[in-house]
Amino acid sequence: MTLPAVRSAGPLGRWDPFQEFEDLYRRLGRWMDSMAGRLADSAGAWSPSADVTESADAYLVEVELPGVKRDDVTIDLLGSELAISGELKEKERQGLFRHRTRRTGQFSYRVTLPHDVDADEVQANLADGVLTVRVPKSEAAKPRRIAIAGK
Repeated sequence: MTLPAVRSAGPLGRWDPFQEFEDLYRRLGRWMDSMAGRLADSAGAWSPSADVTESADAYLVEVELPGVKRDDVTIDLLGSELAISGELKEKERQGLFRHRTRRTGQFSYRVTLPHDVDADEVQANLADGVLTVRVPKSEAAKPRRIAIAGK
């Protein structure tokens, strides 16, 4: 039995072994991402998306927490580690789920900041589903302009 020849409509291209490695790397990355999501879901805790920025006088941590209430979030500064944890409670719903991608349950986010932070002046604000934590730098960590002596 012979098989029909499959012909492409496009021009014949050269075989690129590096393109195959890139495809394999991309597929492996997608598989690892899906496995990491399953492991996080099975462990019960998940990590929200966050941005950490640095300005001249503070570190700003913005964590996406849509649907989380202020009373369900805990923020701790342990030395130089900022730990944000809490719970996104599931709403009571009528009917059966047909498709579900939103996360619920315990969450945890940790970030290590440099040692030069002022722990007494940390501020946190939860608005529009984004938790913003401002951790000021200590006076020793702030940049200073040094005058040059001499002629």
